[in-house]
Amino acid sequence: MKSERLYSHATHKILTLCLLLLILEACKEEKSRSPQYKALTEAVYASGNIIPRNEYKVFATTEGYLSKKAVTEGEAVKKNQILFILENTQQDIRTNDARDAYQMAVKSYGSNSPVLDELEEGLRTARLSYHNDSVNYVRYRNLWQQQATTKVAYDQAVLKYESSLNNYQAQRARYRKTKDDLLRALQNTRSQYALQQEQNTDYQLKSEIDGLVYEIYKEEGELIQRNEPIALLGAANEVYLELSVDEQDIDKVKIGQEILVKIDVYPTRVFKAKVSKIYQMLDRQTQSFRVDALFTEQYPGEFAGLTVEANIITQYKPKALVIPKAFVVGDDSLWIIQNGKEKKIRFQKGIENYDWVEVQAGVDTTTRVILK
Repeated sequence: MKSERLYSHATHKILTLCLLLLILEACKEEKSRSPQYKALTEAVYASGNIIPRNEYKVFATTEGYLSKKAVTEGEAVKKNQILFILENTQQDIRTNDARDAYQMAVKSYGSNSPVLDELEEGLRTARLSYHNDSVNYVRYRNLWQQQATTKVAYDQAVLKYESSLNNYQAQRARYRKTKDDLLRALQNTRSQYALQQEQNTDYQLKSEIDGLVYEIYKEEGELIQRNEPIALLGAANEVYLELSVDEQDIDKVKIGQEILVKIDVYPTRVFKAKVSKIYQMLDRQTQSFRVDALFTEQYPGEFAGLTVEANIITQYKPKALVIPKAFVVGDDSLWIIQNGKEKKIRFQKGIENYDWVEVQAGVDTTTRVILK
């Protein structure tokens, strides 16, 4: 048994030694190599999120308590559908006061207006008196012309006629002025009531799109301040990618470039997209630029806000002379073996990725490059 254990131990040491020799030999061989031809893709790394199209936040345009949530998260909504109702006691009072004033003005100006009825009755009485006194005045005038009445009686008839005329004209003017005033009051109170009703619509928050409610930030009973967000809405089945690209790489990104996208929710799949928009303003906090992209194939899920990682393909060459990136010294130099001696040279670099660099001039497939 002891000899078997010794044999096993010795065998293990030999296998370990052989494995180390193989590793060392491989490492030794990797310390130098020649450039080779292969397909090379240059890509820019980006990270970001999946965002629903037409995304917008629902903001309160006035202050009030959230009295009713008419929708729930994940619910599909139609344009102009009521989402939330706010309540404000002062606004309710103003609306009720404006309604009462309007109703009073309607009653005062309407066909059964007590004010106008009283004035009309006075106007009718004044008109009747004026008519009677006018007839009496004409009769006395004729009599006076025929010298059939006294001057005193005629003057009394003239005075009464003129008094009735003045009273009738005053009553008519008073009626017209009152009616005009009541009409203006009716128009003003109607406008005020309509204004308050319009302001009431500020307390009914409606959807601006056909879409989906992605998030609701408030609960019923909470006080909502003016310009405070209440919910997040967006298109139901349309999404786009909102990516961040480092400022050192943004000059390589162009509209229409293909993008390969990885999403954590779908770990076994790679999605394709293309660059749709490049924003010109640098985000100083992240030192990156925003780039938007659209999926070029059907996005399978209804999830939004997911984190993604992406490679924006900036160039592709089906046959490029390449060298491992680890062999490059600085930005554009290589160590090579020339006439049995090590020598540092400069080369012309083309496209590159994380592993490989294209060699456009300076070395060829016969050159032996050294890893330093």
